[in-house]
Order: sequence, then structure tokens, then C-alpha cells
Amino acid sequence: MNSRLKVFGVIALLGFVAGVIAQLTAAVVIPWLVTVLPLLGGATNYLISGFAGACLTVALVSVWAYMTGKKEHY
Repeated sequence: MNSRLKVFGVIALLGFVAGVIAQLTAAVVIPWLVTVLPLLGGATNYLISGFAGACLTVALVSVWAYMTGKKEHY
């Protein structure tokens, strides 16, 4: 039971960090990129959000895989 609580706690912490990064991306990075890349027009918001979501997902899955991987010592 104790290990399950640790897993839930780590997942909650990772979700919190992902939310903070997503908010920072939405509030700061996207408006800056819209001014830098005006040629993409309205699609810029969607492209940047999709890219940020993909990066966050890869990072979170990588952390999860590292933490739950088998600890084999050679």
C-alpha cells in the first residue's frame, strides 16, 4: 500500500510540473512566437501547443519508464 501512495504522489507531482510548464508556455512562449512567426497566422497557437504537449508527454513517459524500470545490476 505504501508503494502505491508513492506512485500516486510522484504522478501527482509530475502532473503539477507539467501544468506549470503548460501555463508558462501558454502565457509567455506562444504570444512571443506569434509575433515572431506571423506568417503562420492563427495556426501558430495550435502548432506550438501540439509541440509542447508532445515534448511534455515524451518527458513524462521517459521519467516514468526510468523510475519503474527493472533495477538489474550487471
